[in-house]
Amino acid sequence: MPLGIDWPMEFWTEVEKNRSVVVDFLLPTGIYLSFPVSRNANLSTIKQMLWHKAQNEPLFHMLSDPKAYVFTCVNQTAEQQELEDEQQRLCDVRPFLPMLRLVTRQGDRMEKLINSQISLLIGKGLHEFDCLQDPEVNDFRTKMCQFSEEAAAHRQQLGWEAWLQYSFPLQLEPSTRSWGDSNTSQISNPDLLVNVKFEGSRESFTIQVSTKDVPLALMACALQKKAKVYQHLTMEQPEDYVLQVNGRHEYLYGSYLLCQFKYICSCLHSGQTPHLTMVHSSSILAMRDEQSRPAPQVQKPHTKPPPIPMKKLVVQAGLFHGNEMLCKTISSLEVSVCSEPMWKQHLEFDINICDLPRMARLCFALYAVMEKAKKAYSSKKKSKKEDCPIAWANLMLFDYKDQLKTGELCLYMWPSVPGGPRPSRERLLEGEASRTGSPTTTSLLPSDEKGDLVLNALELLDFSFPDCHVGSFAIRSLQKLTDDELFQCLLQLVQVLKYKSYLDCELTQFLLDRALANRKIGHFLFWHLRYSEMHVPSVALRFGLIMEAYFRGSTHHMKVLMKQVEALSKLKALSDFVKVSSQKTTKPQTKELMHLYMRQDTYLEALSHLQSPLDPSTMLAEVCVERCTFMDSKMKPLWIMYSSEEAGSADSVGIIFKNGDDLRQDMLTLQMIQLMDALWKQEGLDLRMTPYGCLPTGDCMGLIEAVQHSDTIANIQLNQSNLAAMAAFNKDALLNWLKSKNPGEALDRAIEEFTLSCARYCVATYVLGIGDRHSDNIMVRENGQLFHIDFGHFLGNFKTKFGINRERVPFILTHDFVHVIQQGKTSDNEKFERFRGYCEQAYSILQRHGLLFLQLFTLMQAAGLPELSSSKDIQYLKDTLALGKTEEEGLKHFRVKFNEALRESWKTKVNWLAHNLTKDNRQ
Repeated sequence: MPLGIDWPMEFWTEVEKNRSVVVDFLLPTGIYLSFPVSRNANLSTIKQMLWHKAQNEPLFHMLSDPKAYVFTCVNQTAEQQELEDEQQRLCDVRPFLPMLRLVTRQGDRMEKLINSQISLLIGKGLHEFDCLQDPEVNDFRTKMCQFSEEAAAHRQQLGWEAWLQYSFPLQLEPSTRSWGDSNTSQISNPDLLVNVKFEGSRESFTIQVSTKDVPLALMACALQKKAKVYQHLTMEQPEDYVLQVNGRHEYLYGSYLLCQFKYICSCLHSGQTPHLTMVHSSSILAMRDEQSRPAPQVQKPHTKPPPIPMKKLVVQAGLFHGNEMLCKTISSLEVSVCSEPMWKQHLEFDINICDLPRMARLCFALYAVMEKAKKAYSSKKKSKKEDCPIAWANLMLFDYKDQLKTGELCLYMWPSVPGGPRPSRERLLEGEASRTGSPTTTSLLPSDEKGDLVLNALELLDFSFPDCHVGSFAIRSLQKLTDDELFQCLLQLVQVLKYKSYLDCELTQFLLDRALANRKIGHFLFWHLRYSEMHVPSVALRFGLIMEAYFRGSTHHMKVLMKQVEALSKLKALSDFVKVSSQKTTKPQTKELMHLYMRQDTYLEALSHLQSPLDPSTMLAEVCVERCTFMDSKMKPLWIMYSSEEAGSADSVGIIFKNGDDLRQDMLTLQMIQLMDALWKQEGLDLRMTPYGCLPTGDCMGLIEAVQHSDTIANIQLNQSNLAAMAAFNKDALLNWLKSKNPGEALDRAIEEFTLSCARYCVATYVLGIGDRHSDNIMVRENGQLFHIDFGHFLGNFKTKFGINRERVPFILTHDFVHVIQQGKTSDNEKFERFRGYCEQAYSILQRHGLLFLQLFTLMQAAGLPELSSSKDIQYLKDTLALGKTEEEGLKHFRVKFNEALRESWKTKVNWLAHNLTKDNRQ
């Protein structure tokens, strides 16, 4: 048999879609065959071809039914892999060698298929957990598997309405149930025209109802109209139906008013007619029964730090309870650098064993001791030694069964964070014990009792409170959160998992319990665990085990998520190609090659008909290849367009795929802006938020929702001006653009949208300290809504140029914005004062809830964001929110900043001028 030629990863991304490859096959009988197969053929087709050819070979009579065998290969990580999913294409399997071996199938095929799919989703083979032979890992897997399977069994007993609540949670306006009392939306016109059709029918009815009606009343009207039109003698019951938003996995049900649903509210504000479909309960039950059946990576090389000129090694150890040092730290003797250094030394701490608290932690830090370079002016002095942290390890003194650990133990050390100032040994050891700080909290708690419990719970989840009883109290408080409220802080709770000393903790069970009861929470829990953190070695085991437990109880959800993972894999390959090609050819040529890639069957199949990772209720139907492109920025983000799921609809959905940018900070910023919007609406202030999603899906990789019918301030100014040098100072450009998009009476509504949304971002960007605000990352929708993008700098970490701060104003409020607010009338101070009032009201609301933002940001310090790593960053938030001051003092503080932003806005225009002269991003 000839030696196989390896197939690198790049081989599978070549454009020739019909190219065949010669594959070597080894049958169980020892017979060797070799013949060409298509790269796009799936394993089932290849097995049929192999069986057809094997009929002419010796010993064929010894083979059983084809279903009794499974292909195996060596994958790109040099591991032997059983290919249980025979619908996979060969180009998606990506074997390292052109060889497939057919072996007898062993064990339960369905169980093996589920295990392989779980391994693919979490990015780690389940056999790696087995190989650990760790009693704590084994006990956790057994317990969580039972926990998840019981939740799945309970779910299958749910009626169709309860199952609907699990699979498709209600999407309500924040004012109805978020962080406080409920209130209904204030709608000026109580009447609403709704287009309703029945499932399986193209005919629809237009029905007039009140915004104060409930979905059941709307369905009753629709059934009456249907019976009248078709002259049915008996009328169906509205209780047997549910309303679905056309083209989306979003449903309207329950006793909520129509004006409380997000979809209805967006239609009311935009002046559009809602389009709904009445779905019978039998269809919901069919979906439930279908999902009751079980659904049928390349590892990155470990990057080592560059060698450092070290001469000696030293270990320092300390005992901690939370971030409290229990006794003085102890340092080992210095030993010479070698591949296997040994100290042979006992370290004794000045504390009795009986005085050790239950959650005591032993922390180690490894240092390189180097000679400090001598300076020219101090040549007579002796050179000093300098410590360079290399790695760290932590060990709980008591195991998960409350037993004091004894005997020899092997600890795996994690590399210390590179860069930044080198702290003292005590400071670094304390940092490794907690890896977060706890800011001093203020007494400004919300008056609401539930709000008090939530705020106290978030504070008690911090590493500073390691006691298990304190943690139990915090989790009991969080149990009172609704699913919407839990979703608001899910990102932070995932970070808290990093603090936990043991795998089996109450927070893990709480998150799993809520994820298994609400698929939307399960969806985002998966993405927060898997693709934003699994590349971090110190948390990969814990997060991998949690995801395995979730999938044991949600095997039906795996199929949906695997489709998303497959699509992201294709987008990653496409992005890599575009980056390389754009350096060699022109943009039109690269774009043409990009489209050629996307027209391959394997790409079209992977990228079409999937739920959006950004929002599981959004369906990405057919990818519109001709409308897809890439942007000119450094990382060449992909702009992917999809047609609507609704037949005949002109609407489209766009997503932006970024490869090479860390989107975690953008996601956190947008989370905070959405929380602000919820708090404002709770108090009756609707500042016309433009919600768009942002989700990291890997290490420096992720998705952003494209906002349709919008443009940047820079493009608007450049298109409305003859000279780029004068564009930034053309105050009429933005108003003229809005007039062209909103003729007649629509202009008044557009200016009101602009006024409200501008007030929102003036306050939000000031409070969060968002920097690098130029005219290409401020956008306006055609309906007048203003919004910001690209949050690469926040909490006052502003850009500088030659030591000069580029951010000269507290927030962006230029004279062309004011010109729009005043509708071009310089003397219309009433409209501007109303705008100022919106800003002040919005700021006061945020100040009253300042502690909530403080706690959420504090918990995010464990994420390792470069601009959220110290108490100085948290202090910036305290200063902008004027925490510790009265509301009147806070308003006085904000008014000073507001006047400064208006007075110094000319400096912003100068920055925009420089930006327009250097960059022109018009397509």
